Amino acid sequence: MSDDRVIKEIDDETIDNVSILAKLELDAEERETARCDLGRMLAYIEKMNELDTDGVEPLSHPNSVPNVFREDDPSDRDGTEDSLKNAPLAKDGMYQVPPTFDR
Repeated sequence: MSDDRVIKEIDDETIDNVSILAKLELDAEERETARCDLGRMLAYIEKMNELDTDGVEPLSHPNSVPNVFREDDPSDRDGTEDSLKNAPLAKDGMYQVPPTFDR
């Protein structure tokens, strides 16, 4: 499919719909630029459709690294004691901070 044919298939209604979805206000020159850009994208996709992909497995992720999960170790403790060990000041099981305003 030639680029010219694809560009002709992209009508004003298509440009209007795409601009609404993209929340863009296009003037006449920008509309024509968008029409050409969309046409080139569609022509490229059409060119890719010509490739023979028989026997090629679909790719779900570009890297073949498996996801690594940690063990779910439920416990009754909430880590408060460990967290308060790092606090400069603590009082009654809470962080103690300087006041942010005068009373």
